[in-house]
Amino acid sequence: MQMPHANPAILERRDDILAQLRGALGPDGVIDSPAGLRTYECDALSAYACPPLAVTLPRSTDEVAAVLRLCHAARVPVVPRGAGTGLAGGALPTADAVVLGLSRMDRVLEIDTANRFIRVEAGRTNLSVSEAVSEHGFFYAPDPSSQLACAIAGNIAMNSGGAHCLKYGVTTNNLLGAKVVLMDGTVIDLGGPHLDAPGLDLLGVLCGSEGQLGVVTEACLRILPRPEGARPVLMGFDTNAAAGACVADIIRAGLLPVAIEFMDRPCIRACEDFAHADYPDCEALLIIEVEGAPVEIDHQLALIREIAAQHNPVAWRESRSEAESALIWLGRKSAFGAMGQLGDYICLDGTIPVSALPQVLDRIAALSAEFDLPVANVFHAGDGNLHPLIIYDANTPGALERAEALGAAILTLCVEMGGCLTGEHGVGVEKRDLMAVQFTPDDLRAQMRVKDVFDPEWLLNPAKVFPLDASAAHRQAAGAAAP
Repeated sequence: MQMPHANPAILERRDDILAQLRGALGPDGVIDSPAGLRTYECDALSAYACPPLAVTLPRSTDEVAAVLRLCHAARVPVVPRGAGTGLAGGALPTADAVVLGLSRMDRVLEIDTANRFIRVEAGRTNLSVSEAVSEHGFFYAPDPSSQLACAIAGNIAMNSGGAHCLKYGVTTNNLLGAKVVLMDGTVIDLGGPHLDAPGLDLLGVLCGSEGQLGVVTEACLRILPRPEGARPVLMGFDTNAAAGACVADIIRAGLLPVAIEFMDRPCIRACEDFAHADYPDCEALLIIEVEGAPVEIDHQLALIREIAAQHNPVAWRESRSEAESALIWLGRKSAFGAMGQLGDYICLDGTIPVSALPQVLDRIAALSAEFDLPVANVFHAGDGNLHPLIIYDANTPGALERAEALGAAILTLCVEMGGCLTGEHGVGVEKRDLMAVQFTPDDLRAQMRVKDVFDPEWLLNPAKVFPLDASAAHRQAAGAAAP
């Protein structure tokens, strides 16, 4: 995986750049010690790491703007960072870049239950948004597995989803407005606390842009009334294909559970060892949650059980209490950490049509055998958002490259089946060189022209999203560092 070389002219000016940043943020707002920089050398795609030139930790939109103005004037690349939980290398620095971390910007600015929105600083964690409105009977719907730690800034950058996105949508469906700082320090407001904003939907362009266009410092988020009740059920199957076919039939029937989650045997066992959630011993497990009034829940589950019966489930268990429901979800939410018991792994993120689940799962198994690497599957089955985990030994020479080749084959399969390269993790550096699998050269040029408008010098989040050969002309025209 290729990254641009550090610009020696920037490295030569390091002391002056650090002095200017400290002047803007104070001595406690800048990290430059070798030990401190190692904390920020990668995100959750830890296979690649590079300590940055410096890390800045602003406390306000004005301080973010000051950092960006300084870096813009000095032509220093900037890597925005939320909480560093991203799985695609979206916050991977370069050696000549300044990381702009938003972790100190975590205040709740406004709660308006009458108009159903909350306004927060973008460094606030996902789960704490729901906690802030819980006493009012509301919640924030997008719920990534890392919601305890991940920041709203990163959720917006990657258009994150989660288990409940089947019913409630991903971040873009729950984002009403944002305050954004452009690379030159200009502060703009997009959208606002209303259902629709006049003019072009620039908020839609920003959400999912992976820090390529600007730095989000505040977000206005849609909040929803907490449902009257919810109940998850566990369904076990003796093959992955049977579980996938059951999911496809539930969606085909027009039912809309709040979540349909899939786990295969390796993941079931790892999560059970961690959470002790009493998961059944089977080849494939579905966690299906429905919500509403008790009579509504009973009716939905009866329909789902009727559909599942056609696929010969080997286990069925409904939650009997809130404590049991929490335990069921603890196992699923802990999957990525629990899978670390099995070894090093790469967690992929591709989407497919739900109807293609059975054949795609069979094909992933065949690719696993072909590359001689185990693949565990845990994913949001209801909307076809796959998360195959490729397990390998990082200490074996060539194993990472083989795992990445298998990952490329799986993601290419997703595109061939009518899906796309990413559902919620983003492109970052992980899928950057696969963008040409999904997009034509004209498609890529159109996307890069949008970046040209927002970031003419190509200083924001360098070497991400766009293949380096495709972006070479744009970076050269902007005077950015060559690879």
